[in-house]
Amino acid sequence: MSAPSPPLSSSEPAIAPFSRRIPLIVAAAFFMETLDSTIVTTALPAIAKSFNATTLSLSLSISAYLVALAVFVPTAGWASDRFGARRLFAGAIALFTLSSLLCALSPNLWSFIAARTLQGVAAAFMSPVGRLVVLRSTPKQRLIEAIGLITWPGLIGPVLGPPLGGLISTYASWHWIFLINIPLGIAGVWMVLRHVPDEVTGRRTPFDVRGFGLTALALAALVHGLALLGEAQGAASTALVWLTAACMSGALAIRHALRHPTPMLDLRAARVPTFAISMLTAGMMARIAISATPFLLPLMFQIGFGLDAFRAGLMLLVYMGGNLAMKSATTPVLRRFGFRRVLTLNGLLCAAAMAACGLLTPGLSLAVIYPVLFIAGMSRSMHFTTVSSLAFADIAADQRAGASTISAMAQQVAATLGVAFAVLALAFFQNLRGASALSLADFQRALLAGAALMALAALYSLRLAPDAGIEVSGKG
Repeated sequence: MSAPSPPLSSSEPAIAPFSRRIPLIVAAAFFMETLDSTIVTTALPAIAKSFNATTLSLSLSISAYLVALAVFVPTAGWASDRFGARRLFAGAIALFTLSSLLCALSPNLWSFIAARTLQGVAAAFMSPVGRLVVLRSTPKQRLIEAIGLITWPGLIGPVLGPPLGGLISTYASWHWIFLINIPLGIAGVWMVLRHVPDEVTGRRTPFDVRGFGLTALALAALVHGLALLGEAQGAASTALVWLTAACMSGALAIRHALRHPTPMLDLRAARVPTFAISMLTAGMMARIAISATPFLLPLMFQIGFGLDAFRAGLMLLVYMGGNLAMKSATTPVLRRFGFRRVLTLNGLLCAAAMAACGLLTPGLSLAVIYPVLFIAGMSRSMHFTTVSSLAFADIAADQRAGASTISAMAQQVAATLGVAFAVLALAFFQNLRGASALSLADFQRALLAGAALMALAALYSLRLAPDAGIEVSGKG
């Protein structure tokens, strides 16, 4: 819970009353979605065994989920205008809950993949529409608190998911990974219908079929191409074909959106400087670097330090603790220093913390390792909340649906690029050594490369105006 804001002087704008109920409801739904997308990874061997299939074949369930999510994210803005954000958000939670039940009841591999695809469709609407619900119900001066509440699932889920998935599949049954969503989903639908105000814009714009097709193709090809980069080296040429197709269809999708009177992808928000920097340029670079860290650290602790999965997971709990600890400080820090200064200085701190992680060795005392991980988690949390809050600081009411959709797309792409960046960095440094297996040095250098990208993002943030987002932060 955020600390109380300092008293305002007579020259500062009054801050409107704010209820945390709606952001907390949305955050709970986001947590269910984020946890589910990561918890299944460590359970794949157990699921494959129950289906008499290979673990590699089960990886199709992850690809199907990500591709379905990518394909339908662009429709979220149009659908929320057409059907109402409250109704669509409740429907997305209901569909996610139903698909979770179908995953648990799946009798074979292909029915499981189909259920995971349905989950991806539901997730495509949950994230952008949930964010839109919060934006429409929150006074601009309270946007930092609201965004802070709905950001924590994205910080904790990727860290908590893999060890929790391993725990459930080892000591219970993989079916419980999906069954635990049932009561959560039912409660979520009830709370949305009970507490979220009904708001329908009344817009009845026609469905942009061509725009949907081009955007969906670009995102699906991008996600699939990046996923192939993480596989064996023989898949590199195929990955390049998919990435080329993504670039070509993406360029056509942007050209179409700029010319169409009512495009599927509303790009007006991209012209707003604070949104562009926080989501599409500096923010994108920062998210890629930050998203690589939860992928690199547990592998470094196991392969480089020689720890077992359980002890590596405990290390990540310290990292997650830093994420949580920073939440109460985010609002007062932004109100005191403003967005531009925080993005720059905290970005450099985040880069330094990532570099420090890259200097860790097995011989170091835990009294040194734990503070480094904790500070890395704190700076990560601060940066995520800051860029997410700034993104919507100057967005007009009629641009919120489009901005929320672009934001969801950008975050998904950044998360996927973060893993691809980590995989490529590891492969590059391993090949540079001419070795046949990864070593601690490869992980250290990959973390240093991520730190360099993070530092570049921080310096790019200096392009922001000194008073950027002042209406939200109250500080120039």
